[in-house]
Amino acid sequence: FRLALIQLRVSAVKSDNLQRACGLVREASAKGAKVVALPECFNSPYGTQYFKEYAEKIPGESTQKLSEVAKECSIYLIGGSIPEEDGGKLYNTCTVFGPDGAMLAKHRKVHLFDINIPGKIQFKESETLSPGNSFSMFDTPYCKVGLGICYDIRFAEMAQIYGQKGCQLLIYPGAFNLTTGPAHWELLQRGRAVDNQVYVATVSPARDEKASYVAWGHSTVVNPWGEVIAKAGAEETVIYTEIDLKKLAEIRQQIPILSQKRCDLYGVEMKK
Repeated sequence: FRLALIQLRVSAVKSDNLQRACGLVREASAKGAKVVALPECFNSPYGTQYFKEYAEKIPGESTQKLSEVAKECSIYLIGGSIPEEDGGKLYNTCTVFGPDGAMLAKHRKVHLFDINIPGKIQFKESETLSPGNSFSMFDTPYCKVGLGICYDIRFAEMAQIYGQKGCQLLIYPGAFNLTTGPAHWELLQRGRAVDNQVYVATVSPARDEKASYVAWGHSTVVNPWGEVIAKAGAEETVIYTEIDLKKLAEIRQQIPILSQKRCDLYGVEMKK
């Protein structure tokens, strides 16, 4: 099946972001994409100072638009992420809609991005956001898909659980920066893909040099052999790739690590 990743240039105007995102979803669908994904924080600038101002309930304005365009195009739409307000708390939340417009999954970012690299970048999502507490998977006629958001990709255990639960594609909307992006963005995706013999897709906002937080861009798809099969630059674009589940099955047959794990010696388990 054909997967499309929309590397959206995000502005400070929410209505403009929504309009352009939906336009690019329609374009991707017209080019044959059956599963389409948007970037992290696609409806607002990324930053702790913006989350509260742009936050919405779910369902709300942004998710309503996603639901409508998924139904109109009859696709599976991974709605990147938006700042969500619920019960006085804020979350970084990804919603997924099916071809009938129904919400299939809601993933709240589990691992909050709190880092301090002296002289380069300091960022603390936990100043404003609360963490999610659950894994998020959904079924399509093609394969089962597991969801993470940005920093979640650094935690290998999460991807292992998704692999154990039968996911063959992992999608991470994410906004790495100009420090961590060049160093780890592709490396982490290739690691998760090879370790679990799955496809891994990451969807970044386009780079805006004038933003307070500058995203790395380079939305990417990696196959279960660890090869990069699609990659964007820094600009706004839509990239497409074919997800070949026959190839995935062949790789798992050739190198059967999933059946060779020594579960008598170690294990990773889902607690809730």
